[in-house]
Amino acid sequence: MFDTLIRAFKLPDLRKKILFTLFIFAVYRFGAHIPVPGVDRVALSNLFKTQGFLGFLDLFTGGALARFSIFAMGITPYINASIMMELLTVVFPSLGALKKEEDGRRKLTRYARNLTVLLAAIEAFGLTIFMHNYKVIPQLSFVYILTTVITLTAGTTFIMWLGEQISQYGVGNGVSLLILASILARFPTDITRTFLLLQRGEIGILNVIVFFILLIAIIVGVVWEENAERRIPVQYSRRVVGRRVYGGQSTYLPLKLNQAGVIPIIFAITILMIPPTIGEFVNISWLKTFFNIFSPNSFLYPIFYFLLVLGFTYFYASIVFNPNELSENFKKYGGFIPGVRPGKPTEEYLANTLNRLNFFGGVFLGLIALIPTFIERLTGVTEFQLGGTSILIMVGVILDTIKTLEAQMIMKSYEGFLK
Repeated sequence: MFDTLIRAFKLPDLRKKILFTLFIFAVYRFGAHIPVPGVDRVALSNLFKTQGFLGFLDLFTGGALARFSIFAMGITPYINASIMMELLTVVFPSLGALKKEEDGRRKLTRYARNLTVLLAAIEAFGLTIFMHNYKVIPQLSFVYILTTVITLTAGTTFIMWLGEQISQYGVGNGVSLLILASILARFPTDITRTFLLLQRGEIGILNVIVFFILLIAIIVGVVWEENAERRIPVQYSRRVVGRRVYGGQSTYLPLKLNQAGVIPIIFAITILMIPPTIGEFVNISWLKTFFNIFSPNSFLYPIFYFLLVLGFTYFYASIVFNPNELSENFKKYGGFIPGVRPGKPTEEYLANTLNRLNFFGGVFLGLIALIPTFIERLTGVTEFQLGGTSILIMVGVILDTIKTLEAQMIMKSYEGFLK
């Protein structure tokens, strides 16, 4: 990885892209420290100590939510809008048809941007009221709500624009890199707190060593999982058109072990956060007890978490991978899987293969989502807010960015050869 970065930095064009990306990171981190006015910082700090789910949300903002800055909502509304648009393309065939055209994809991107602004405004209003209920915002008026909603919505829109600038002029996927920057931004603070606890004797040096060894082992496992794929051989029949021969070559269809990425974990956590949040506003004791079953401190929480991750893995993979459409494309271009008849048998073969991959991929995702929490409880090193979601995001984004750099370096090599 570091060798790729060094070689890329030696090329003038890629060096400009890398420096531009780093500049956008600096702008993003600067905005995360600009606070929204009228906030009680002591009450805000106490709120994050008592409400554990806010720590997960703060992970994707790089501490901006804990400071209640203008970037407090981060890029989350854009992610939600993108996921919603992806689901809508499955529900509505007219939107699904747009994905197959370049102009249509531009329209979908524009729809996602507009939906992002709408979701950001709704989330900003809810966040403002939530902060007022917990005395983080002592004084609340119509003018304050309006200005805060506009400020937070503008912050999210600006982050979305920064991500698009990275995608266009920088290196890699801009939104993913900004999320990566948010996660990595917490590392210095977490490491400092861990060593302070170590100096005070609250945790042992052996606990810290075991924690980091297990953490590295998890990262290695995630790297393997991200690169694991099932390669299905595909043969194309030969066609003679005039004096030319088309097809006849053999290739393969790569099916990743983890087709759904980190989306199932995000869905699962979002669903599990709803009951405890409702429980905060319910005064009926038995109903409050029922909702607390879904809280992270409940012994049933890991079971619900694992089952939801497994279920959403099947759900989202069925959206991003369509065996019927792929089978029709094979048939259209003269491709077939050796030993499998074209048409319906090919569709069934692909669906069965995908189901097996989804099971193992979902089980792996569920374990990755739960293991970091058990490691923290086992070692007592709880300062790192490093769950399975953040590890998957970090590994996935870094691997994709390195592949992008390598592809661009290969293109530069070919350009030099052609000249």
